[in-house]
Amino acid sequence: MRAGGNRRRLTVLGSTGSVGSSTLDLVARNPDDFEVTALVAHKRLDVLVAQARQFRPAFVASADPAALPVLREALSGFGIRVGAGDAAVIEAAEMPSEIVMAAIVGAAGLAPTLAAVRRGAVVALANKESLVCAGDIVMRAVADCGATLLPVDSEHNAIFQVFDTAQRARISRLILTASGGPFRSVDHDAMARATPAEAVAHPNWSMGAKISVDSATMMNKGLELIEAHHLFAMPEDRIDILVHPQSVIHSLVEYVDGSVLAQLGSPDMRVPIAYALAWPDRMETPVARLDLASIARLTFEPPDPQRFPALRLARHALKCGGAAPTILNAANEVAVAAFLDRRIGFLEIATVVEQVVADCAGSFGAGCLEEVMAADEAARGRAEAFIRRAS
Repeated sequence: MRAGGNRRRLTVLGSTGSVGSSTLDLVARNPDDFEVTALVAHKRLDVLVAQARQFRPAFVASADPAALPVLREALSGFGIRVGAGDAAVIEAAEMPSEIVMAAIVGAAGLAPTLAAVRRGAVVALANKESLVCAGDIVMRAVADCGATLLPVDSEHNAIFQVFDTAQRARISRLILTASGGPFRSVDHDAMARATPAEAVAHPNWSMGAKISVDSATMMNKGLELIEAHHLFAMPEDRIDILVHPQSVIHSLVEYVDGSVLAQLGSPDMRVPIAYALAWPDRMETPVARLDLASIARLTFEPPDPQRFPALRLARHALKCGGAAPTILNAANEVAVAAFLDRRIGFLEIATVVEQVVADCAGSFGAGCLEEVMAADEAARGRAEAFIRRAS
């Protein structure tokens, strides 16, 4: 892939998750192109240790401070420096690698992503919450520090591939596609009875539990709408959502002349990951090639706003501005965790989010990282209190 055999140094934040694991799968298939500098994970220490032994990074860190003695013992003799806790995660993000795969799930990914941006790295962004919580702050840092932000979410990566930056004024709207998740066609009563196992059973994509639940509520599409607003400087009313159950068309860009450009591919995250890793070049992947003849039909439908109120909540938060998107995301993370722990029902996720946004949105600013983190903490506390009262 790279002329002259120069290996690009790579840091993977969130290496044991689905995106991180897929990233390392591609690295293993292209050992002459990449050198792993640092790996960061949270609880899955057995997987992290196995990755460290295979790829031999200079530094390995866990966000959990209690993991330090485990990592020290497991990686003793391998010549790998280890760390644990928030400071260690930031240290990994600040190490001198050309590419940082930012794949930590949730608001926990904001600080390390911003640290990578501030040193001017090429940041492959799979952590949409960084832009949801602090989009203005992150995008300002990208401009000020000379960083490059490459979207990894399949929808934003698709838009990036067909977005003509030289013709930005000629783009009329962005269209984010959504599979509709596992509950696209079930009735309200069935959604009320939905179990965590049913909610994480995504029909097309292999993802972690939290992201899969977000897909089932369609909150993921609401968060992606906010992310797209920041990535592409597009007003909220010019970003549409379209349900496309086959997950073949990953998103579209409409131009003023009526042309609509789309990126298509198999529903495999290794495609957008490979695009970000190889950019501005392209690299081969083992992904199954798209066979449109065998698929035969591509269908589309508008999302149902009554059955999926998360879309309305996300648009409202974006219109409110300030810390409202931060609060939306924090409340959603708490509510999804409570659902996965069977403390609340599936439909109550949106109820919790709506109540917390209504209670907190006007009380916090989002002009700096400290204000964002204060809003995030307050929203989490309010969401937990609401869930306890409702239980």
